[in-house]
Amino acid sequence: MLSSELFDAIQYLEKEKGINKEVLMEALEAALISAYKKNFKSATNVRVDLNEETGSMHVFARKDIVEEVEDKQQQVSLEEAKQLNPNYDIGDVVEIEVTPKDFGRIAAQAAKQVVTQRVREAERGVIFNEYIDREEDVMTGIIQRKDPRFIYVNLGKIEARLPESEQMATEQYNVHDRLKVFVTKVENTNKGPHIYVSRTHPGLLKRLFEMEVPEIYDGTVEIRSVAREAGDRSKISVYAANPEVDPVGSCVGQRGQRVQTIVNELKGEKIDIVEWSEDPVVYVSNALSPSKVVEVIVKEKEKATTVIVPDYQLSLAIGKRGQNARLAAKLTGWKIDIKSESEAKEEGLLSEFTEAKDESYSDVDEDLFE
Repeated sequence: MLSSELFDAIQYLEKEKGINKEVLMEALEAALISAYKKNFKSATNVRVDLNEETGSMHVFARKDIVEEVEDKQQQVSLEEAKQLNPNYDIGDVVEIEVTPKDFGRIAAQAAKQVVTQRVREAERGVIFNEYIDREEDVMTGIIQRKDPRFIYVNLGKIEARLPESEQMATEQYNVHDRLKVFVTKVENTNKGPHIYVSRTHPGLLKRLFEMEVPEIYDGTVEIRSVAREAGDRSKISVYAANPEVDPVGSCVGQRGQRVQTIVNELKGEKIDIVEWSEDPVVYVSNALSPSKVVEVIVKEKEKATTVIVPDYQLSLAIGKRGQNARLAAKLTGWKIDIKSESEAKEEGLLSEFTEAKDESYSDVDEDLFE
């Protein structure tokens, strides 16, 4: 006999854990068959019958009816079979009950193992299904522990892994720190779901703007591109279809509050917000902000540009270690070759209009922008 509590537990698991009762019963029967064969060293083909109403359990040996028995474990003679039921014939399968007297204890142990395993699998499935929808999303967690490969961030029901390559070099990570992370990958493994997160991914910046700027969240302002060197500097291009909406101003916020919130979250990472344009001259000029641009020469076939800037702004346009130019190229998707006005004049690159215009620039403290 199997305890009625086991069947009550199966019903509970179906209701509370979402484990299909039929699946659980099938798994239980398979485990009982395996336990029978293992404990009673039987190679016989057996079937287990579980009766939920009576709480009973029976093991039946299934044997083929043959004229001449060659394998007693798998076969039975027609004569023996007819003693059980005169209607049996050659080729039929007869079931003979072989339930051992002390099988209840073994069965209970097997049942416990199956239930425990299925509950664990179901819980893993629930967690995986919950977090698979959070891929490419921002979540807040608390740092639980660290090892040489990962920082483990508790996201509630699971620990996410923040690999060393996805950590910002400018940040210190301490146990119990609260952290916003970008979910890069959710995968199901034999050991349960694994979630990988990032602090350096451009998607983190994009999602933070969506969270902070209502106009982006509702679609009034679109993020067209993001270029990021995490912990140091980023550029983001934005666009609004409605000409009355200022996309850059929406992202900056009153007195710079919106963008400052994001800068604080990213521990001081500088963020340039520029307006997107389908005109590469305008877009590339905007992308090189805060540098002024005199002229942009576009080579459509090569998707390359030559950008001419005032002499005193050449280092500002290029940026420290070429960062400003590199981010602008990544943001726009255009190659950018920056030249000073003097250099451009020597090479005959300046247009007549540009040469004729009034050049009345004042000195700028470049360090303010770096």
